[in-house]
Amino acid sequence: MSLPRTVPAAAVAVAFFISMPLPEPIAGQWVEAPGNGWVASSLYYLDTRERYDIQSEKTPLFAEGHAVATSIFVTAAIGIWSGIDAWIEMPFHRLQFDDITADRTKTGIGDPKAWVRVAPLSYFGFGFPLAIRGGVKLPAGDFPVDAEIIPLGEGQRDWELIAEVGHSFYPRSLYALAWLGYRWREINQEIERDYGNEVFFLAQVGGQVGKLGYKVIAEGWDGDTPVIEGIPTENSSREYLQVTPSLLYPIGPGQFELGARIPLAGKNLPAGEALVLGYFWNWS
Repeated sequence: MSLPRTVPAAAVAVAFFISMPLPEPIAGQWVEAPGNGWVASSLYYLDTRERYDIQSEKTPLFAEGHAVATSIFVTAAIGIWSGIDAWIEMPFHRLQFDDITADRTKTGIGDPKAWVRVAPLSYFGFGFPLAIRGGVKLPAGDFPVDAEIIPLGEGQRDWELIAEVGHSFYPRSLYALAWLGYRWREINQEIERDYGNEVFFLAQVGGQVGKLGYKVIAEGWDGDTPVIEGIPTENSSREYLQVTPSLLYPIGPGQFELGARIPLAGKNLPAGEALVLGYFWNWS
């Protein structure tokens, strides 16, 4: 990856990688009723010395690099009207990137996201669980143009449009859902970089066995060619595929989650498994 006049490219890739939202335990196409909602907190921990290169092969990070990312995402949703709910997500990051040139650590708020979701078929009397969600990521996270400081965000707005469908196999404790979305990424004016728009997807199955819940998520995305200072750079395009199995157990008024993000394939992004801890609470 080439990134002139700014932080090391691998550190920027780490910042982007950990900015991906963590899917919540039941955050699917079932739109919340007015006044109903949920709050989820998720902790994500990645410690890696590997990356996926342009040929999608696992290789060591540049210059004996070592990346450690600890992130907490607090996400909330509430039904605001019949067939409409709203979500907001606030991340907090502690990022460390060390190589032979320097040891760098940065802690602080990342880029928040907000969405509005609607169940359009409900207005025509259809019960099929289809939802359309639109949202925005705001560049609130720190993005210094300094070769010695890790950014906590990417420095530009992103816009998303997502279609969500799913099915509950009631009375069996089993469900399945899927998302398909498109992300429009604005230009980062500070470094004259257009990261490229992205297509992304998520598929999830889950259920309950006694008190123990489970879910398995497969997700990924494919990005367009980035444009750096007006020059398309095919070697900097990014893509990723991962699976996240998790177990859920009731504690207090909600559910505790223990899981792992396992990468299956990628390009120009960090590799390595990550620990996921979470707590989910909903009300009605």
